Amino acid sequence: MQSKLKKVIHPPEFLGILGGGQLGRFFTIAAQKMGYSVVVFDPDKQSPAGKIAEKHICKPYNDLKALDELKASCSAVTTEFENVPAETLKYLEKDIIVRPSSKAISIAQNRIKEKDFLKKCGIPVGPYVVINSIESIKNIDENLSIFPGILKMAEFGYDGKGQIHVKNKTELEAAFKTFNSVPCTLEQKLNLDCEFSVVLARSVDGEEIVYPTFWNSHKSGILETSSIGPLRTESLIASLNRRFIPSTRTIARELNYIGVMAVEWFLVNDGYWVNEIAPRPHNSGHLSIDACVYNQFDQQVLALTGNDLKQPEVEFPKSAMLNILGDLWFRDGAQKEPKFEMIAGLGGKLHLYGKTEPRIGRKMGHITILGLREESHEDVLDRCESIRKILWEN
Repeated sequence: MQSKLKKVIHPPEFLGILGGGQLGRFFTIAAQKMGYSVVVFDPDKQSPAGKIAEKHICKPYNDLKALDELKASCSAVTTEFENVPAETLKYLEKDIIVRPSSKAISIAQNRIKEKDFLKKCGIPVGPYVVINSIESIKNIDENLSIFPGILKMAEFGYDGKGQIHVKNKTELEAAFKTFNSVPCTLEQKLNLDCEFSVVLARSVDGEEIVYPTFWNSHKSGILETSSIGPLRTESLIASLNRRFIPSTRTIARELNYIGVMAVEWFLVNDGYWVNEIAPRPHNSGHLSIDACVYNQFDQQVLALTGNDLKQPEVEFPKSAMLNILGDLWFRDGAQKEPKFEMIAGLGGKLHLYGKTEPRIGRKMGHITILGLREESHEDVLDRCESIRKILWEN
């Protein structure tokens, strides 16, 4: 049982991670920096994390023999994304430390369970209805102002995938059939004032570390930019901090969460709602790699190994991040390499994820823009926009 397993895992022991994309790659870098070795479990032969880890088990997540090999190879396991089957985590945690737990992941990977959980915690969520049959569509109360809405698959949706905008019941029924009638949520389309995320790390002992709020801008459901130090009034920020940071802490505690998680929030007419829980490091938190002494992946390693967490120590309180999607490789219709050398003089830090094949909508890397002492938040965001234009126009 886990209670009998040792509390602190020391280098150079092996740590396991389920999933080997960019989040797994940054975890691997952080773990290796601390002296640990890493085994990546990912069915993709070209896994970005698998390329740099000490070991890569390239098998499906439901391959029990391969999972036994993982258990024999490492002292503890974490995950880089929420769509790893909860049953896989349950199988592993019978014999080995798994953080976060299968229970926490199972709630966060299903929109219906997640919203039920949040409501029980007294955390506000936007208007929604569960759609699990054609009959449930017909039974929608005509007086319920749910349209226009967004139909979202309850499981396996991310970065705008598994979502369809609908204006009425006819479009809703067609969209539901497009998703092969799997359980979904229909969420009211909100006129957002802004979107932000809170990245929190929680240790075995219940210690909690919260990063500065990341203010986000999305395009087609995919994060485009994040920034620290937004163009907001100090009174608004203070007011929101009093509300959503305690709520984020409540979510982590009620999940008995161990590891790094992010909660995405919507601000609408001075009200705030949870969009979703990400039971892992978050895209917006990539800013911490360059802006903080200890980034979100350092905390993920520390939480997994039973160590004390570190205060982030924000060195660049004015900073921004620009996501680089595969679209940039196809901006003229034909595939060609972006001219990253064109932005060398603008002070951006380029991070490419080691993915071999660019695709539309695929996250290929990001650029961090760190604010200088004399710069304002507006200056940093202007530099971010200048970099974006240069890459897209050359």
